Parts: sequence; C-alpha cells; structure tokens
Amino acid sequence: MPPIMADPTASEVQRYIAQGLDCEHLEVEGDGQHFFATIVSKEFEGCNRVARHQRVYKALGDRMRKQIHALSMKTLTPAEWASTPAAPHHH
Repeated sequence: MPPIMADPTASEVQRYIAQGLDCEHLEVEGDGQHFFATIVSKEFEGCNRVARHQRVYKALGDRMRKQIHALSMKTLTPAEWASTPAAPHHH
C-alpha cells in the first residue's frame, strides 16, 4: 500500500508551482485541501485563461491529482498585474 501523503501546505504548493513555472509574483493561500493562488508569469502572455491554468497544472504534475484537492487561481501576465489597482508594486 502506498504511503498516505500529508496534505500540502500553502508554502509547499507555492514551491511546487515555482519549480515548474517562471513566476514574477506568486502567492498561495490555503488550508491543505483548498488553495487560492495568484500567479504572475511571462509564460502566460498570449494564452487564454484555460491555457494558463493548464500550464500551472503541468507545473504541479502528479501532485495536482494526488495531493491538491482544489486549486483556484488568478493567472496574470506582468502587464496585467501592473495594471491591477490592488497589486502591491513595492515589497
């Protein structure tokens, strides 16, 4: 029997996405079951929302099927992020 995987933390999900996708900004919140990610990447330029989400799922690979039960995401290009009024531009 395979070992039972612990639910991932938001920081682990953030690391998984960052390993597979070049992000300018990445923020993940969640409770181990449901996650919400804000992802800003140049790789999203020219892609529609579905293609952007598929790119994130590809970055997550098997973890998306096995460990992450629900992931909501806002996927933006750097230009879209810069034009978002609520976006923090200075860290």
